[in-house]
Amino acid sequence: MKNLRQQVISKLRTAIILVAAFGLGVVVTPSAHSQTFNLLYSFCSQSNCKDGNTPIAGVIQDAKGNLYGTTSLGGTSNWGTVFDLDSSGTETVLYNFSYVNGDGANPFGSLIRDAAGNLYGTANYGGPNGQGLVFKVDQTGKETVLHNFTGGTRDGCAPYAGLIRDKAGNLYGTTVACGAYGYGMVFKLTAAGKEKILHSFAGPPTDASNPFFGASLIRDAQGNLYGGTYLGGAFGSGAVYKLTASGKETVLYSFTGGADGCLPYGAPVMDKLGNLYGTTSQCGSSFAGTVWKLSKGGKETVLHTFAGTDGAYPQAGVILDAKGNLYGTTTSGGANSRGTVFQLSSSGTLTTLYSFCSLSSCADGTNPAAELIRDANGNLYGTAQYGGSGNGGTVWKLTP
Repeated sequence: MKNLRQQVISKLRTAIILVAAFGLGVVVTPSAHSQTFNLLYSFCSQSNCKDGNTPIAGVIQDAKGNLYGTTSLGGTSNWGTVFDLDSSGTETVLYNFSYVNGDGANPFGSLIRDAAGNLYGTANYGGPNGQGLVFKVDQTGKETVLHNFTGGTRDGCAPYAGLIRDKAGNLYGTTVACGAYGYGMVFKLTAAGKEKILHSFAGPPTDASNPFFGASLIRDAQGNLYGGTYLGGAFGSGAVYKLTASGKETVLYSFTGGADGCLPYGAPVMDKLGNLYGTTSQCGSSFAGTVWKLSKGGKETVLHTFAGTDGAYPQAGVILDAKGNLYGTTTSGGANSRGTVFQLSSSGTLTTLYSFCSLSSCADGTNPAAELIRDANGNLYGTAQYGGSGNGGTVWKLTP
């Protein structure tokens, strides 16, 4: 499993072209299509990137407008951080991962937050077994390790995605590797800290495999879980699956690696009729990824194929508004080939809301890989992995 982990980290570091060091730029600029881009924070603004570096995950927001997220690197030990960004743009590092004394390292998944303000997430590396862990960080910045993954066939390893939480306080998530067959698994962690493996992926051609970056779960009113995997399925090009509350798994769709897309990263989203929506990072008729819809009956429809000029290689899923419009990011493509924010209307029209590297020296950020959030006023919030005044990535807001 160590070799797999090394391959995964190597893929992260090389899949997107690294950008050179950037200088300072202006903070706010109007963007195309009547959107206003607001740079909220640039990482690596402190010496040695003690404020964080390379945010792979997106952010979440509380009722006061504060944003919370993780950086995969940086902090006092350079193993990543949990941060709070208040509405005035002041960043506070709530927790620094250290990878010592059983602590985690390199969080890639988004956070979730309970009513008391506690934050929950995963670190894909570290812990006493070096296989990653599930953590909780309270409002004072105190970390509690809720579960240490042991790897092998009896547990998972490398939890790259974030968590979801039910009303009883149970947490659900995925690991990219290990499990009974070595292809990753879906787990449940009770409020008391007891782990249950809900499903171990068996891999192609009969099962999904390897839920990767951003491959968080969603859960319906009946307790069924839905997710996507980077690989596996009948053609080895990724799959969408359903897992019932009793643990029965069904592969809903296997990507062929052709015009329908391949290698999906992010979590799906579900509408009121039970249709699922998501992205593939590659393939499609232009080989730059797709946006897809999967009906409740399992029929896949390609809603959009990225061509490069309109974006390319999305590594996050999409979000859905009340009118049926989808919003997402691409890690590449757009006017400056450094990634985009897009809207796909319910009628199938794609609008590029913003192309990154639009500010001087790419001060706005480059290569966004995270899912978006959208507030009641239609503002979109997200992160960019690289760029910004310190070249450590950015947090930003798009105002309609």
